[in-house]
Amino acid sequence: MLTSHQGQIHSLCVCVYVCVTLPGSTYKSETKQFHKMMPVHAACALLSLAPLLVLSVPPIWTQPEQVHLSYPGVPGSMVVTWTTFNKTESNVEYGLLGGRLFEVTVGGNDTLFVDSGEEKRKMFIHRVTLTGLKPAATYVYHCGSDEGWSDVFSFTALNDSASFSPRFALYGDLGNENPQSLARLQKETQLGMYDVILHIGDFAYDMHEDNARIGDEFMRQIQSIAAYVPYMTCPGNHEAPYNFSNYRNRFSMPGQTESLWYSWNLGSAHIISFSTEVYFYLEFGLELLFKQYEWLKKDLEEANKPENRAVRPWIITMGHRPMYCSDDDQDDCTTFDSYVRLGRNDTKPPAPGLEDLFYIYGVDLELWAHEHTYERLWPVYGDKVFNGSKEQPYVNPKAPVHIITGSAGCREKTDRFNLNPKEWSALRSTDYGYTRMQVVNTTHVYLEQVSDDQYGKVIDSIWVVKEKHGFSAWF
Repeated sequence: MLTSHQGQIHSLCVCVYVCVTLPGSTYKSETKQFHKMMPVHAACALLSLAPLLVLSVPPIWTQPEQVHLSYPGVPGSMVVTWTTFNKTESNVEYGLLGGRLFEVTVGGNDTLFVDSGEEKRKMFIHRVTLTGLKPAATYVYHCGSDEGWSDVFSFTALNDSASFSPRFALYGDLGNENPQSLARLQKETQLGMYDVILHIGDFAYDMHEDNARIGDEFMRQIQSIAAYVPYMTCPGNHEAPYNFSNYRNRFSMPGQTESLWYSWNLGSAHIISFSTEVYFYLEFGLELLFKQYEWLKKDLEEANKPENRAVRPWIITMGHRPMYCSDDDQDDCTTFDSYVRLGRNDTKPPAPGLEDLFYIYGVDLELWAHEHTYERLWPVYGDKVFNGSKEQPYVNPKAPVHIITGSAGCREKTDRFNLNPKEWSALRSTDYGYTRMQVVNTTHVYLEQVSDDQYGKVIDSIWVVKEKHGFSAWF
């Protein structure tokens, strides 16, 4: 007895046989020749494989996807980055909102990225830099080529004035699976609540997995945020496989360091992004640790020149692994001799830590992730609290303020805290969530923590107030 599928193939074979052998058929002579070459049962066998043969033909991947923006650090500019899986041209068409649609066309370039997984999957990362943008003006754009265009998106060009009061959402450790805060962040971004997103390491969990398909899907997930506002990043430990290749190739941060460390200015803040991972993955080169340290020192020296610090007095850093934390695990930040804080003595030469460097150059605010929790610290240096005063600890604090915000949501869930935190721990939460920040002016920064578990409730907020910035502010 024939199964339904076999019966369909048998009928198809009979149909083909009858159709090509009917008397008077214009294909009769060819049919006789066909019969000599291939018996009917062989033709049927071949036809039975037809669905497999069709499925083996790869699709054409010219459609742009994974669209995201970044700010290259130059006033009046924006970088648009996207992915295709076949080579195409790299174009962005854009125009002012309310004006002529796609009035301007700008070309860019693409880079072939071959993932290091078993399949060696290839993708083309396209980058186009838009310049001459009007500060605070809203633009409508799409990206791609005549072989396929993206959806239509919009963005507001960053205001390059030092009196601008930028609004940020910041978080780390957001994954493809269990991205608890993602939907709320998507909606709030599209409501226009943020000017910039800061993703402080650990993406997708993990971008390299399934031959980088997890990375592809994660970039699609954040497109509804990152295609509308600059999505600024730093690397975390989950980006380490294949020497951070997925991270280095997918993002487009300022400078020439493949997005590993860089700085930029916005409003009255100088923002520094760096890699804490150079302290842990020495197999990728100890020289990276020293190279970054020297770069950080020069960047901080430049930011502290009187003419620069007068315009942008706030210095804010973002790095993945914290110097301090009170989580109940064995991470670097739970130990007194944290590599990030104090450096490493087991390298030749010994590797310097970052706490003294940041303190000497008057870093005001240090943003971290890695721990899947939220923790706000009192102003701290050398494992000791240096509050501005007992009544107003964040008014003219005598040491940097640390915020840990790594609970956006991923497959590893949230972490637990130890039961006896040190005195520098001010507030802790294991709720999923993220942080909002506004650099209001040269003296005031506002931060608040949003709980996604509590439907967007603000569960913590502080004002950091500084009438004086720089090393002398500590005394």
